[in-house]
Amino acid sequence: MTTKEYQNEGETMLDLRFVRDNIDQVQQNVDNRHTKAELERFITLYDRRKELILEVEDLKAQRNAVTAEISQLKRNKENADVQIAQSKEIGDKITVLDDEARQVEENLRNVALMLPNMCDDSVPVGADEDDNPEVRRWGTPRSFDFPIQAHWDLGETLDILDFVRATKVSGARFTFYKGVGAKLERALINFMLDLHEKQGYTEMMTPQLVTRETLIGTGQLPKFEEDVYKIQDQDYFLIPTAEVTLTNYHSGEILSEEELPKNYTAFTACFRSEAGSAGRDTRGLIRQHQFNKVEMVKFSTPEKSFDELEKLTHDAEEVLQLLELPHRVITLCTGDIGFGSAKTYDVEVWMPAQDKYREISSCSNMTDFQARRANIRFRRGAKGKPEFVHTLNGSGLAVGRTVAAILENYQEADGSVRIPTVLQKYMGCEVIKAPQK
Repeated sequence: MTTKEYQNEGETMLDLRFVRDNIDQVQQNVDNRHTKAELERFITLYDRRKELILEVEDLKAQRNAVTAEISQLKRNKENADVQIAQSKEIGDKITVLDDEARQVEENLRNVALMLPNMCDDSVPVGADEDDNPEVRRWGTPRSFDFPIQAHWDLGETLDILDFVRATKVSGARFTFYKGVGAKLERALINFMLDLHEKQGYTEMMTPQLVTRETLIGTGQLPKFEEDVYKIQDQDYFLIPTAEVTLTNYHSGEILSEEELPKNYTAFTACFRSEAGSAGRDTRGLIRQHQFNKVEMVKFSTPEKSFDELEKLTHDAEEVLQLLELPHRVITLCTGDIGFGSAKTYDVEVWMPAQDKYREISSCSNMTDFQARRANIRFRRGAKGKPEFVHTLNGSGLAVGRTVAAILENYQEADGSVRIPTVLQKYMGCEVIKAPQK
């Protein structure tokens, strides 16, 4: 039986009955992802929950029968003490079993919340990023006839990025944008939002503090709690991406089929502790604790979600194409794909100073994984049975990485940086030059 046949089960995270009935398939998915899951404990808890449900139902039927007998005896003015005692004994047993059932249910949910989404059949099996196949390329990397500077050096020379003072103020992996640098960041944000509006997305401004349940809804918690920033003594978290707020915008709702697909975009600051990135990309704008991003989120019917993934990816690529930045698209293999994703394309931009492509957007189809956790459904027609939507998300783009790519790809021999044509109307200039000394 396929996942689709279970999509109306009404459980959170992965459909629990699907997991139990397809335990070997789920185990293979876990193995392909090179992760771990407590599937034996899942089976034990799932089966015990089923036993408890049956036991309680049987006891309630017995109690109902005894209650009916008590009523009859009282109508006949006969003694019902034995039956009353029997009813109390049955009620006590039900209370004990209900308490156990609540604990089993909680434990089962905690185990299930740590199960990754099922990879789509089209996702290549692989160990890590080295096994990600390339889908396509756009543009030819520029040939330079002068020494290439890294974006962090260009930023400091042009006096538009200040890493030193940011470290003084906030510590490592933070940046001050200054003057034209701040204007370039703002120009990119406006350009991306304007483009996404033309592509059919509704612009949103969202909260940047969210509850624990909101992060559970999109899959960041409980598995990745070390990667998000928690407000001390409060159960609020800074968002790692607007995917969190945009996806949960419809949590607990039933949409109509006619409303789908729904497309949203939002610019927000994003906050990530980068707990597992010690020693990686310590310089520059590639891996920051705080960065700006324009996010795209889609809500789709299940049968159209993979078509929507292709559209989403092309929408992200169009940003780079209009900026005339060479890039490529890769498919993430099972060993590199995200926890909640069924299929992901990464868009990687060419970074001349590193002589390699670097991720600038990640576009994913989460199928019904997030919708189950956040309880987002839709109805086909007025009387259709509610089904879980499919959710998709993608960066359009990570703004700081786009700044880095522009600085490196558009640099000139004299240390200046040309402004991409589509940004010039937002910037009011064509070139960023070093300040006169």
